[in-house]
Amino acid sequence: MRRFLSGVLCLLLLSMATLSQAQTPTTPSDDDAALALLEALDVENFRAKGDAITAILQSDDERARDWLQALLDGRLQRTSEGRFVVVLNNTGRDWPVADALTEEPLGEMSRRDLNRIGINNALRNQLRSAIAVVDLYSPNVERRRTSAERLLGEVDETLAEPLEALIAEEEDSQVQRRLAQALAIYQTEAGQMEGVEALRGSLHPRARVALNRAANGDDPVVADAAREALLSIEQNLKLNRGLETLYFGLSLGSVLVLAAIGLAITFGVMGVINMAHGELMMLGAYTTWMMQQLLPGQPGLALILSIPAGFMVAALVGIAIERGVIQFLKGRPLETLLATFGISLILQQLVRTVISPLNRTVVTPEWMSGSLVINDALSLTLNRMFVLGFALVVFAGLMLIMRRTRLGLEVRAVTQNRAMARSMGIRATRVDIMTFALGSGVAGLAGVALSQLTNVGPNLGQNYIIDSFMVVVFGGVGNLWGTLVAGLSLGIINQVLEPWAGAVLAKIIVLVFIILFIQKRPRGLFPQKGRAAEG
Repeated sequence: MRRFLSGVLCLLLLSMATLSQAQTPTTPSDDDAALALLEALDVENFRAKGDAITAILQSDDERARDWLQALLDGRLQRTSEGRFVVVLNNTGRDWPVADALTEEPLGEMSRRDLNRIGINNALRNQLRSAIAVVDLYSPNVERRRTSAERLLGEVDETLAEPLEALIAEEEDSQVQRRLAQALAIYQTEAGQMEGVEALRGSLHPRARVALNRAANGDDPVVADAAREALLSIEQNLKLNRGLETLYFGLSLGSVLVLAAIGLAITFGVMGVINMAHGELMMLGAYTTWMMQQLLPGQPGLALILSIPAGFMVAALVGIAIERGVIQFLKGRPLETLLATFGISLILQQLVRTVISPLNRTVVTPEWMSGSLVINDALSLTLNRMFVLGFALVVFAGLMLIMRRTRLGLEVRAVTQNRAMARSMGIRATRVDIMTFALGSGVAGLAGVALSQLTNVGPNLGQNYIIDSFMVVVFGGVGNLWGTLVAGLSLGIINQVLEPWAGAVLAKIIVLVFIILFIQKRPRGLFPQKGRAAEG
């Protein structure tokens, strides 16, 4: 395989100097030659097919790359009349096809009228490697990057010298870096100190494989240098694993903050233990799913519109709960716990009856998909990054409401001393309604964010309600800063403990830690201020 790659690359390097920049019109003789190349593929002997692939590469035909890709994908086929076609979409009963020589669309053809040109695994590997080498000359940067990635571990002595010329000519830094790594991997496996030094800081798995082989080689000097490089890489990998753990901990903590921050407001102001808070999150998640049903094919727009919609739906349900149940149970926290637990069961069953007991999948927009690649050992998923940013924006918005608006002033007054606030003319009942609506709306926002991380189902909120209460109690009842610090801290602690303790034991350890902490500081990290807090 490496000899084949080397021959292809050398051939391409020689032919590039003679190729004309302008495309010349196709003549009948050119079509005859191209037809002969394709006919050589339509044989039973796989060795002969391999020779035909090499002949196509040597032909310098501009269509060669497309033919080879179609052959690799199983889309290069021959009709019953002997015409070579490329299948454009191989789904359904009838397939749209185009002429392989002229690229002219031929409409749809039945699968029964087409015969696929078969290949085996050896030919697939040959095709992938050949396409990778050809793509090094593509004007498309992404193709060159993919091609350079495929060459890692595929370079040999005849490919090394032409590759150095390619590295010098390449303009894209990422392609240049990958080609340099491919060359260094070959040099390392060949026992050259130059390659070991070049791979010293590389985190790519193929680089570590090459260094491991060099560390077990016959040359003691190169072996010692390879072991030293591996030790340095291992230390770097530990650092990257720690950063990845921190990132996942922060993303988990941001979910806990979103889930708990609304609960902290209602619990702090009204003293209500709202066990239906998780179901309000569920309603926010289902609002996102329903918006995507109303706007099919536009998941990004649906998600953006779901933010105000999820807030309003959850807030209105929260007002209904407060007016229908909570106002009659003020000052009796255990009874509110039982009542809201019953409401949570009602909401769950309502969703199962009206929508479905099965989970629903919310489509993630393209701009939230994928990862931000930092290096070969660390990548940050974009959906979690957006959720983390969203949590911080919601937190900042709530802080502005609490610090800069009349509602926030009244909420803080009622939180610290309800009787004194009433005597100053603050309508505590109105504050309770607005507070419960605000806390419920934030729970809806949490559900919108969670829809991008997990499936949406009737039990979605139950997975977070206990953790939300732990965050509120740990941070300090009614304190937003305490909720933020507690949520992010518990997220990181959970993520650190899970790899060696397991998910269940990690939660138990966190619960024990919080119990012991509350014994020492009953009011949490950031205790309430005011006379009500002293009672």
